[in-house]
Amino acid sequence: MALSLPAIMKTTAARLSALYLLLFALCAVLLVLYMTSLSARMLTAQTQETINDEVLGLARAYQRGGLPVLVRVVEARSRQPGANLYLIADANGQILTGNVQSLEPGVIETEGWTTEPFSYRRFGEGELDRLRSGATDQPTPQAGDGNNPQSTGEKGHNAIALVLRLPNQMIMLVGRDLGEPERFRAVISRALTLALGMMGLGGILIWFFVGRAALKRIDSVSDASRRIMGGDLSGRLPVTGAGDEFDRLSENLNTMLARIAMLNEGLKQVSDNIAHDLKTPLTRLRNRAEATLAGRHKTEDYRQALEGTIAESDQLIKTFNAILMISRLEAGYSSEQTGPVDLAATVSDVVELYEPVAEEAGVALETTAPEALTINGNRELIGQALSNIVDNAIKYSTDAAETPKVRVALERVGNEIKLAVTDNGHGIPDNADRARATERFVRLEKSRSQPGSGLGLSLAKAIMTFHNGRLDLLPANPGLSVVMSFPLRETH
Repeated sequence: MALSLPAIMKTTAARLSALYLLLFALCAVLLVLYMTSLSARMLTAQTQETINDEVLGLARAYQRGGLPVLVRVVEARSRQPGANLYLIADANGQILTGNVQSLEPGVIETEGWTTEPFSYRRFGEGELDRLRSGATDQPTPQAGDGNNPQSTGEKGHNAIALVLRLPNQMIMLVGRDLGEPERFRAVISRALTLALGMMGLGGILIWFFVGRAALKRIDSVSDASRRIMGGDLSGRLPVTGAGDEFDRLSENLNTMLARIAMLNEGLKQVSDNIAHDLKTPLTRLRNRAEATLAGRHKTEDYRQALEGTIAESDQLIKTFNAILMISRLEAGYSSEQTGPVDLAATVSDVVELYEPVAEEAGVALETTAPEALTINGNRELIGQALSNIVDNAIKYSTDAAETPKVRVALERVGNEIKLAVTDNGHGIPDNADRARATERFVRLEKSRSQPGSGLGLSLAKAIMTFHNGRLDLLPANPGLSVVMSFPLRETH
């Protein structure tokens, strides 16, 4: 999706990038100014130190032989290549010796360091210019006369100097040209400016390409979100595998979407199952009421019809309560309190409750449980799940070829506690049927001769999910083994 610059600048990523780029540019400019100023100060300090050394040397020469020795030393040093500036003038400012032909007016009038860099022309440069222009007159060089760079408009040099008054009122100037320091400072300034320009260009390019890639990721997420909001719950947000924050967000949202899709599918299945499986008991209620009202009956007949209607209604209420409990547990919410639960005690209570039922059905009910195995959970829910499983085992073991038998075994295996209910009936030989057996209203018995609604194992699975455990249906050869696996209770 192509975006215009105003649209791009409305995004948070683009605004943050622009802000960071502005701050970076400001810091870089301040760095350039600071480095340039620092280099200028360092070069100025170095120049002044060099001039001070020269002045000390000339002072020692003056002390040795007075003005004649000083003049000879100045003349000798003036002829050296790359020499500093040397000038000796009388009290009126007329240049006596040195390598300076002209100065900016007012330089030698004040004793001490010059406050600002001044213009000057070396001895001989003015003569060469006049020869080139055809002039023959050569005025006497004067430190502050009109023949200077400022008055003639000729291009001169810049320098700083130390001006001293000798005891005989003569003037001595020792200075240093600023051409080399200024060139060095210009090189530093150009280098820093070039580096700033390259970093700024690099920052803009990185902002453009990285920001564009981020915007493409956001656009892809937005497109996928629009498709999902349009009703395609099978759609998922793109994951590139880079492991960045976009991938982590997409993975979390995809997990949430999968959960929503599963809940919607469960809701659809519940609606379909209610429409099909609850239609039969409601029809029986209607037919019983209609048959009771048709014709004349005794009081006992009406009583029996009402008792049957109440029993049928109670079964419907139990079915709806089971459906509500399953939905609440699968949604991850339950008002039930959790705490330490002794599974061995729970097994003992459930087995004791179902011993009369098993004895009446001719089923041998056996128990294998240690002294105590404790988990964190809800005792009533775990008891409900175990009761459903034991009830199913007793019902479907009565057709066993051998003596019907149901065994309830509790043991610790690794980091889990396993509670297995095993019967020796026909079992569920098909793997696909075992996977379907825990779905709502699924009854694998085609004759539907056994009582029940097909919610027992579904409720047990929801209870195990609530306890962060799992429910497995395994072949027992013969029969079926339903295993409830609980995580061990954490101890601190």
